[in-house]
Amino acid sequence: MSGAVVWLTGLPSAGKSTIAAALARRLGSESRPVEVLDGDVVRAELCADLGYSRADRNENVRRIGYVAALLARHGVVAVCPVVSPYRAARDDVRERVGEGFVEVYVSTPLEVCAERDVKGLYAKQRAGEITGLTGVDDPYEPPLRPEAVVDTHDRSIEESVEQVWQALS
Repeated sequence: MSGAVVWLTGLPSAGKSTIAAALARRLGSESRPVEVLDGDVVRAELCADLGYSRADRNENVRRIGYVAALLARHGVVAVCPVVSPYRAARDDVRERVGEGFVEVYVSTPLEVCAERDVKGLYAKQRAGEITGLTGVDDPYEPPLRPEAVVDTHDRSIEESVEQVWQALS
């Protein structure tokens, strides 16, 4: 296994970051260089100038994809849990990375994500405090041919990570 980009996409609170952290631990335990580029962290540190328009969301994905591709070229497995709602932006990252790109669709149902509501986004949207929530009042375009589809509501984190591991191997 050489450098790669594992791109975890899905709705907010689908389980992307949880899978990413567990995958990174597993990669680290096998002495693989790994870096997690969490969408929320990167947005705060590298993309704070961006909003949530379609253009800004695509730019966010482009920037994360650029950094991930650089890491992968140097033998690092870049694990990227990023909502990345638009298919074309993800496809652009796939094209940039090439054969080392592993797209993982974390396909947890909207109702389950809303129940988890890790960041309180669904509650804020219901209360009218925010608009443009991906999958609710803003679109989410599922991948057409991801390397793995993981639904976290009916499998354990270990099973989810194993599914991603198999796609990466």
